[in-house]
Amino acid sequence: MKISERLMRAKPSATLAVNAKAQELRAQGKEIVSLAVGEPDCPTPAHVCEAMKKAVDDGFHRYTAVPGLPELRTAVANYYGKFYGAKAEAENTIISNGGKHSLYNLFMALIDPGDEVLIPAPYWVSYPAMVELAEGKPVIVPTTAESGFLAEIKDLEAACTEKTRLLILNTPSNPTGGHYPQAQLDEIANWAKSKGIFIVSDEVYDRLVYKPAEYSTLANFWEKNPEDVAIVGALSKSFAMTGWRVGTTLAHADLVKAMVKIQGQSTSNVNTMAQKAALAAFEGPWDLIDEMCVKFQRRRDLAYDIITSWPGVICPKPDGAFYLFPVLDTFFTEETPDSASMCTKILEEAGVALVPGSAFGDDRCIRFSYAVDDEVLKNSLEKIGKVLMGK
Repeated sequence: MKISERLMRAKPSATLAVNAKAQELRAQGKEIVSLAVGEPDCPTPAHVCEAMKKAVDDGFHRYTAVPGLPELRTAVANYYGKFYGAKAEAENTIISNGGKHSLYNLFMALIDPGDEVLIPAPYWVSYPAMVELAEGKPVIVPTTAESGFLAEIKDLEAACTEKTRLLILNTPSNPTGGHYPQAQLDEIANWAKSKGIFIVSDEVYDRLVYKPAEYSTLANFWEKNPEDVAIVGALSKSFAMTGWRVGTTLAHADLVKAMVKIQGQSTSNVNTMAQKAALAAFEGPWDLIDEMCVKFQRRRDLAYDIITSWPGVICPKPDGAFYLFPVLDTFFTEETPDSASMCTKILEEAGVALVPGSAFGDDRCIRFSYAVDDEVLKNSLEKIGKVLMGK
């Protein structure tokens, strides 16, 4: 049996590898805490769960149209009007099986073999692999901790060639929590338009932004330039619905039709009951997000203060999501020369699972999730500090 070359080139998910190692140690009877998890630690809201139960009880079990329930697509369009003042219609939206599926559909619809795609690093783990599966060429654009791990036009300009087709932006960012101010986001969007570069804007964490930072989006740019950008969203982070698998895309109607064609030949519609739950989420209330932001901001400050107390550590203070991405190479040794070996050491000695920065394109760093209980977070970071400093 021969596996396709395209798949052989793809790397397995580093986050899944970390989880497998943690599960192995748990099976051995060791107590393991995960700061590697990329999901909120609060339950899905009761009204969302009730909508799912009602759909089951009402016999809402059959296929829907591939791009989603009409009323759900309308609710997604209205979301961008409600929160960002951007006018969109149902035809500009498609419901997919999570934000990851939305991204995959976009790349398959937009990328031809050999097209170059600019990916600022640190990046979410799946971007390069997805681009390669679409037979495109990932072009990694390094950023610095000093810039808050945010791409600047000079960095993008230096990486741009006549083959550049796409730019992927992610704000707030996984893994850094970095968040582009609206002015910087607009500046990059205008630069990309002038170069004929299409933007895929991953805004899955768009509502998890911490004061005094303000929300930002390319939705208003999209309204004026619908052929130049697509925006990916999801309910996984904002409504603690990671396992429900509901992602959204805001795009030109013609691009949505192309995505429908891809989705129709792969997964068809999203789980019908989950769509009813998603509709309940979009209809509100949205109080949960405000509560989550207060909680996550408190945890961010707690974790940030501990991590930056470690000698030699550089760590931008993030404005969103629920991650910190410190530069920890000052602790690398011959025995632990990189982020992966350091994560293994921390897992084995401190019992805390983390994700190596190499998975995100920066091997100097390690990703910490603070989507856990405050006391668990504090105790875990104190254990990690002792391992790093050899205490």
